[in-house]
Amino acid sequence: MSEPGAGGQLSRRKFLTLSSAAAATLGITPLAANIPQSFAENRVSPDDYYAKLGVEKIINAAGTYTFLTAACMPPQVQRAVAQAALHPVRLKDLQLAAGDYLAKKLRCEGAVVTAGASAALTLATAACIASANSASPQEIPENVDKMKNEVVVQKAHRYEYDHAMLLCGARIKEVVTLEDYKRALSPNTVMTNFFNAAEAGPNGAQIDRETWLSVAHEHGVPCHNDAAADMPPIENLWKYTGMGFDLVSFSGGKGIRGPQNAGLLLGKKHLIDLAVANNNPNSDAVGRGMKVAKEQIVGMVAAVDWLLEQSDEKNQAEYMRLTEIIVNAVKGVPSMQTRVFMPPIANHVPHLLLSYDPSVVGITPQRVQEKLRQQRPSIELNPATGTSSRVGIPSDENTIVISTWMLQPGEAEIVARSLRAVLMNNHV
Repeated sequence: MSEPGAGGQLSRRKFLTLSSAAAATLGITPLAANIPQSFAENRVSPDDYYAKLGVEKIINAAGTYTFLTAACMPPQVQRAVAQAALHPVRLKDLQLAAGDYLAKKLRCEGAVVTAGASAALTLATAACIASANSASPQEIPENVDKMKNEVVVQKAHRYEYDHAMLLCGARIKEVVTLEDYKRALSPNTVMTNFFNAAEAGPNGAQIDRETWLSVAHEHGVPCHNDAAADMPPIENLWKYTGMGFDLVSFSGGKGIRGPQNAGLLLGKKHLIDLAVANNNPNSDAVGRGMKVAKEQIVGMVAAVDWLLEQSDEKNQAEYMRLTEIIVNAVKGVPSMQTRVFMPPIANHVPHLLLSYDPSVVGITPQRVQEKLRQQRPSIELNPATGTSSRVGIPSDENTIVISTWMLQPGEAEIVARSLRAVLMNNHV
C-alpha cells in the first residue's frame, strides 16, 4: 500500500508513479461517451425501481457515507445476494454457520453478522452486560440499572453512536487522563469502548490504543474497538482482534463492500455467543429490531470472500489513477493548488484537496458543491468541502474535497469535466 507522507500527504513523485496509467488529457472525448450505462440508458428497465420511484441516481465523489447509501456491492456479491433470495432457510442456522465461516476467514474466535456497525456496538454492550451480571437477554435493558452497568470511554471518543450503548441501559463513564481511566475502572465496569479513528489527529485522545487495552485487561474488563470505517487496509479485519481487543465492530457496507445494512462483530467466542443470544430473531432481546435478512448475511460473507481476493496496493493505485484524471482537469484554473491527503486510520484512501482563491475564480467551494449536486447526473462531493468542521480531513472554506474510491467506471471523467466547467464559469 502507498504510505502517506508527513501529515498524511502523498508526495508528488509517488502520486505520478501510482497514476502512470491515467487517462489521456481531458477534452478530447465527448462527455456523452463517458457516461456510465446507468446514466446513459434511454430506455428504463422494468426492474429499475429508482426510476419508478423517481429517486435520482448520483455520482458519489464523497465516500462511503451512510446518507449516500455507502458502497456499491461487487458483481459476485450481488449474485450471492440474488441467489440467497431464492430459498428460505432457518435463520439461526444461517447466522451460526456464517459466524463460524467468518471467524475462520478473519482469524478470530467468533463472529456474527449484524445490522451495521451501530448494531454491532449495541450487541457488544449487551454481551458485556450479560457476561458481567450473568444476565439473560430478557433483563436487558429493563433491569440494567440494578446491575453492573458502566462503560468507560475517553472524552475524545464520545460520539453520536453512544446511543448504541445507551439502548442497553448502560451508563457511560467519561475519562480524559490515564489516571482518570485507572480510577474509573471498578467492579461496576462491564466494558470499555475505544473509537479507533479518534486516536489520530488534533482531536485525538490522550490514551493510545495499546495502553487503553492493557489497562482494561489488568482490571479484567473487556475492550470493544469501534473500527467501523477502518478498512482498508484489509489486514485491519484481524489486526485488532490479534492485538487482544475482546470485541471489534466493522461496517459491512463501506470498504468491505457488502450490503449497507450489514456489519461485523468479531471477537472472543464467549462474548460473541452472548451477542448472538441478544440478537434477532430472539423475540425478547435488545437486538430484535436489528434484523439481518438471509440475503444480507450471505452478502456479508460473500463480500469478505471477495475482499480477501483483493490487493490493497492495486486498489490504492486505481484510486490514485482516478484522482489524477480530476487533477488534470483543473490545471489552469487560476490560483488552484492540489494535494492528496490519506487519512491515517478511518477512510484510509486518497482524498483530493483542491484549494484556490474564490475571489479570483469567482465561486466558492460550497457553491461549486451546490452546482454539481444540481446538475444531471448529480454529483456529490465530500462533505468536508468548504468547511473545516469535518474531523480528520485538513480542509477549509477555500477547499474542495473529492474521494474517488466509490466512483463507478467512467464517472471520474464526468466529475472532472463538470468540475472544470463550473470552476471556469462554463455551462455544464
